Amino acid sequence: MHKIAVLTGARPQIIKAAALHRAMIQGFSEVFNIVYIHSGQHYDRNLSEAGFLGLDIPNPDFNLGVGSASHAVQTAGILEKTESALKETGPACLILYGDTNTTLAGALAGSKLGIPVIHIEAGCRSFNKKMPEEINRIVCDQVSTLLFCPSETGLLNLKNEGFVERDLISANQDQPGIFNSGDIMLDNFLYYGKIADQNSDVLARNGLEPGEYMLCTIHRESNTCNVEILGEIMEGTVKSAENAGKKLVVPLHPRTRDYMQRTDSGALWHQLEANRRVVLMPPVSYLDILKLEKNAFLILTDSGGLQKEAYFAGKPCVILRDETEWVEVTGNRAGILAGANSVRIQDACRFFIEKPEITTGSEFGRGDAAGFIASALAAWLRAGSQGGGQ
Repeated sequence: MHKIAVLTGARPQIIKAAALHRAMIQGFSEVFNIVYIHSGQHYDRNLSEAGFLGLDIPNPDFNLGVGSASHAVQTAGILEKTESALKETGPACLILYGDTNTTLAGALAGSKLGIPVIHIEAGCRSFNKKMPEEINRIVCDQVSTLLFCPSETGLLNLKNEGFVERDLISANQDQPGIFNSGDIMLDNFLYYGKIADQNSDVLARNGLEPGEYMLCTIHRESNTCNVEILGEIMEGTVKSAENAGKKLVVPLHPRTRDYMQRTDSGALWHQLEANRRVVLMPPVSYLDILKLEKNAFLILTDSGGLQKEAYFAGKPCVILRDETEWVEVTGNRAGILAGANSVRIQDACRFFIEKPEITTGSEFGRGDAAGFIASALAAWLRAGSQGGGQ
């Protein structure tokens, strides 16, 4: 049996880890001895612990409790504590997800200890280095040994950066292996979507009818730490809901809620609270957000994950950013980039109000990414590749 470490820090990473955990336990229980490390980057219970408790994944063996801080302070704290956890456990490899500060710190800690890094969701690029996430994902890819891309686009991005496809067994840190595994988020969307259909009562709790609301999520720092930008977004989304005759459902990230309440005497917050068309709610569980996505008329978001889940659900998506890593969504005209501009947001919504049917494809695979990754990792460890086997 091979000891492996899995590092998470944000709720989306916990959700992705649940899919791979399921595949590793169901198909390779004799291969993997899994140690879970949670950085505490998301410290709100609704954003972190609930993921472990509700998604068929064990509670973490290590909770580093880093919490919120500046990029430098947070990354340094995660790096220091992750290094200590890795030294204590001595894993054969370290699995990382996505592009958070936890991903960056884990990549640095693992690679400098000589522990092979496995990056899931590799090769994603916005080509905008003003985004902290872009820096994180590039650095992680550069020090990883096995890189699993969610689509052919990610694989092509890595090839354009000089990565070379090679035999799995020969992969090491100096000669990494790159693979199109498909998107592990699709695995979860299909698996937990069925459970959400049966078990989530989020529509009933909030008086919502299928197809009669728009779902809006905003969390990126560039959108939520400037009252003028936030005002533009909310003006565009509220007016779009009014134009469509729909409600606007807004599960608010704690940072966004707090900023609204304390800025400009809470004017924007009070304006939204007073609007009967707007349904404000705290962060919801993963099952609830899936239920909301699957029954929305359209989705407005600055989240990369929700862009894809909108695509999986066959829902049009207005992207509250000026660029996206998920060009498959915009390429199929299932998503429109609107930025933080009220007019562009309303124009994009109007397009989908007039033409709500969208076309989706199989660019993200067929829902078996976790099985592919678990099988590849098991074969690599069994072959005794660099770092394999403890």
